[in-house]
This record gives sequence, structure tokens and C-alpha cells, in this order.
Amino acid sequence: MASLADMLAQPREDQLILVDLLDRPQGSMGKLACHQQARLHRAFSLFLYRESGGTLRLLLQRRAQGKYHSGGLLANSVCSHPRVGEALADAVPRRLTQELGVPASKATSLEYVEVGSFVYRSSFGNGLTEFEYDHVFVAPYDGPLAPDPSEVAATAWVDAEEALADLQAHPSRYASWFLTAAPMACAWLAAHVRP
Repeated sequence: MASLADMLAQPREDQLILVDLLDRPQGSMGKLACHQQARLHRAFSLFLYRESGGTLRLLLQRRAQGKYHSGGLLANSVCSHPRVGEALADAVPRRLTQELGVPASKATSLEYVEVGSFVYRSSFGNGLTEFEYDHVFVAPYDGPLAPDPSEVAATAWVDAEEALADLQAHPSRYASWFLTAAPMACAWLAAHVRP
């Protein structure tokens, strides 16, 4: 397994892992072409959580306006893709460090739990389509953040129940994958974490 420092030192790779509906690899394709041609590819969504005042809180982000899609929308803590040849166990901490500035030593030591996965397809007005096999992870975290402004416009720790209520009342405020990923993460947290 490569170290997080090794992975961060590599140039940013834009080849996505194409998969079938059972998440079996089917090759690779460049990120832009993959989204232009609506090809099913592997992705992940991470929800960081913490307990605060007897309440379970999720770290949400507002995506940077300059993102290739869903700019300005609310989303989970980190959403990204593993690189070709990279395990999800390596991709999740790598992107946590890159997007939110969590120190690499902390990112690699968190206890990530995969709580489920799902397939979704969402087309955007700019000719791009997300078609992802999305693996949903949760991890406890209560440390420093230094978000990359090209990725993340803002972050906030939000009461999990309030986030779900707002999602149901105002789904257009949120990235399309969040509508499935958030209830999945919150259901697992409600069953396994006691604030």
C-alpha cells in the first residue's frame, strides 16, 4: 500500500475507473470524457461526524462555484474518485487531505466505515453527466480543517437530523448524490453511534 505522502506527491491523475453495475472494473477513461459520455465509474462519498452537546453533527461542504458541476451546492464532507489502481482505503484519506486540508497523519489514522453503496445518474445543464457507483463512508473527526478554496467554498458542522429535514424540504440546495448518500450515512450513524 502506498503512503499518503507518496500519493499526494504524484501529479493529479484524471483517469477514472469504469465499472459495471456490480462495481467490477471495466477499464478506465479520462475524467472529462467519462462525464461527457455518461460512463459508469467508481466514486466515494465521505461523511465526517462528531458529537457535540449530545448532538450528532455532520461536516457538510458548499462546493466551490468553479467546480465542473454542482458548484455552490451543499454536499457531504468529501466526494471524489479513486485513481486507477488505487484502493478506496487509500483514495478516501488522500482526498480528505487534498479537499479539506486534514493533516495526512490524521487522515490515514481515522476509522473509516463503508456503510453502503448505490448507483445514481444525474445530468447537468453543461453537457456533463454523473453516472457513479458511489461507496458511502463515515468517519469520526474533530480536528483542524484547511479547505482548498478551488474545491470547497465553505464548511459547517450541522445537526444530522436538521440536515435530513432540510434535504427533504429543499432538495435543490444539495448535490444530486447527497439525496441518497445522506440518509444512508445517517441511518448507519443512528444505529451505531450514540451522541
